Amino acid sequence: MKIGGLDIGTTGCKLTVFDEQGQQLGKAYRDYPVRRAVSGHEIDISTMMESVYAVIGEMAASYPDIAGIGVTSFGETFVMTDEAGQPLHNAMLYTDKRGAEECAELVEKLGRDKIAEITGLAPHEMYSISKMMWIKRHLPEVYASARRIHLIEDFVVWHLTGRAQIDYSLATRTMAFDIHNLTWSREVFEAAGIDVSLMSETVPTGTPAGPVTAETAAKTGLAPACVIVSVAHDQVAAAAGAGAFDGSVAVDGAGTVECLTPIYDSIPEIPVMAKGYFSVVPYILPGKYVAYAFSYTGGALIQWAMETFGKGETNESMERAYGKDEPTGLLVLPHFAGAATPYMDTGSKGAVLGLTTATTAADLYRACMEGVVYEMRLNYEALSGSGIHFTRLSATGGGARSKVWMQMKADVLGLPITALKTVDAGTVGSAMLTGIATGVFADLQDAAGHMVQEMETYYPREEMHEKYMKIYERYKAVYNAVRPLM
Repeated sequence: MKIGGLDIGTTGCKLTVFDEQGQQLGKAYRDYPVRRAVSGHEIDISTMMESVYAVIGEMAASYPDIAGIGVTSFGETFVMTDEAGQPLHNAMLYTDKRGAEECAELVEKLGRDKIAEITGLAPHEMYSISKMMWIKRHLPEVYASARRIHLIEDFVVWHLTGRAQIDYSLATRTMAFDIHNLTWSREVFEAAGIDVSLMSETVPTGTPAGPVTAETAAKTGLAPACVIVSVAHDQVAAAAGAGAFDGSVAVDGAGTVECLTPIYDSIPEIPVMAKGYFSVVPYILPGKYVAYAFSYTGGALIQWAMETFGKGETNESMERAYGKDEPTGLLVLPHFAGAATPYMDTGSKGAVLGLTTATTAADLYRACMEGVVYEMRLNYEALSGSGIHFTRLSATGGGARSKVWMQMKADVLGLPITALKTVDAGTVGSAMLTGIATGVFADLQDAAGHMVQEMETYYPREEMHEKYMKIYERYKAVYNAVRPLM
């Protein structure tokens, strides 16, 4: 018996297959284009779905006994479809600026504090409900023809099984889900003027949707009994894939985006969370919640530094070229794609301060790593009044491979950080929950025991922590100093 984790991202999707012992057997990947223009950022959902069928077909050909596939996806993006499930428009990504006016109108009707209290989100146009309002206003023929509104996870699940259901964590990304009662907020939908009956049924994270349809089985080669599972928003799946199940540990997602995900044993202080634009999201365990503190440019900034300054070099050689275990003293504001939490300022720009003629490419590379970590520290402090009590971090993603970066994070945050073997924690988390749903694993602890593997733990060094903190005190002033100029 095999299980699979299907992870759908903004530019591509991958399906990874595991055996009953949690060992990875194979992986298939397909990418798809994103259209970015001045007027908006969009994705063709039909092309995305073709890629989904392709990765499933490739893995089913090699592993015909796949018993279940869990679906996890990126958030916010939605599509309105006709009765047959055909998209009626290209879907807007969270970076699309359309919906700002509609979001302001929603705030005027309900109030910022009330929206945050209901949904766990500080109002922002990145979330789905504002963009639904935009479509109704600017593309009325699309809204009038719509028979369903899907986010990505439930769009895929519906096409594979014929069942319209969405898990709580992804539903939260609409800014129209009641995190207390775990259902759609009719108050928000009514204020937005959107018909809530168009939405999928909300279900707990990890809920099976049922076996694939005969059409799906024929198209992909999956067995007719293969079960599809509604897993989670990708960050929740990644937290599960890191084996983080209580408030003593937070997850450092060291991927393209740098994301710190703490776990709360109850709903945290909403006013504190809303002030820093931190999401409050139902977790996989009843009564527990997670938050997202993130920077748009984590690994993406390191990649930019390599492409710009490290011609012909590797990440490891750039780290070695720096030649010493000391802070650079440079200040890099890592807002190269805008600022995420705690600012949520898409207009903010990146900055590098402290350059001299003696500054080397290796200095700049190391300083970019420091800038990402200082931004993590900023978010960590902004979360301090919300009820966090984690004492350690688990790191996933490609950045967890860098011993230098991991040690730097431990030193700056003053916390031990354990690098995990898996890079694709979202896929692992998806497969873990699928394994539970199909009876491969007894529970989360059993699944984690099979699939979560630790590599190395890095401990903070007091002397280095003090050195970094002296520079960090200056870093905290950079955003307010630079933003008025840019």
